[in-house]
Amino acid sequence: MSSPSKRREMDLMKLMMSDYKVEMINDGMQEFYVHFHGPSESPYHGGVWKVRVGLPDAYPYKSPSIGFINKMYHPNVDEMSGSVCLDVINQTWSPMFDLVNVFEVFLPQLLLYPNPSDPLNGEAAALMLRDRAAYEQRVKEYCQKYAKPEDVGDVPEEKSSDEELSEDESVSSDEEVVGPVDP
Repeated sequence: MSSPSKRREMDLMKLMMSDYKVEMINDGMQEFYVHFHGPSESPYHGGVWKVRVGLPDAYPYKSPSIGFINKMYHPNVDEMSGSVCLDVINQTWSPMFDLVNVFEVFLPQLLLYPNPSDPLNGEAAALMLRDRAAYEQRVKEYCQKYAKPEDVGDVPEEKSSDEELSEDESVSSDEEVVGPVDP
């Protein structure tokens, strides 16, 4: 049996190789962000969320903590904290699961099949039960307002290249004035 630290490393590498953008938070491998795209067959389609993942010391025997950084309108996601109410993560986690399961199965299922009977966002749950079309419209509004690719840092470099060039030019001109650093 491999140690929890080896398993964390393996699961993180597997996630990164599955075409997810992963940003490390610290030097360790226990906290990082994953860019998560809404499922295509849902009102979340087109949205991109930055999801904070925390792996406890006992991972994979203890579940990861998962939270959305940018706002999401969903009955089972706390709008302010981004906390997720998902049984498979919070209660029925198994060491057989890995991070790829979280992002390819568990979170897409959560978005496709919200559970308004166990809400963290009571307003979203009530609206979903009362008027599904209005609920889906509110989800789409939130996606447009809070979950655009640029909201998680997925901005093509062309858009900021003019600013980057001017900053680079000023840095290089400073270096020319100062001269090379002595070893």
